[in-house]
Amino acid sequence: MTVGTQMQQVIASIQSAAATMKSFALETQDQQAKQQYNQISQNLESALQTLKQRQQYIEGQEPQYKQQ
Repeated sequence: MTVGTQMQQVIASIQSAAATMKSFALETQDQQAKQQYNQISQNLESALQTLKQRQQYIEGQEPQYKQQ
């Protein structure tokens, strides 16, 4: 498995986790839990941005890792 494929899988997993946290936040009536779920989602979104930038860097440096 290439680095590019692994990065793509990690990005997809984190996107899924962020969406799940957003869903939990919408479904709960507990305001503290809602706030925590939203914070986790924001943290995951921040991590996603970092990983996407890293993926772009890898693709620029090593074109063979670029996903088609």
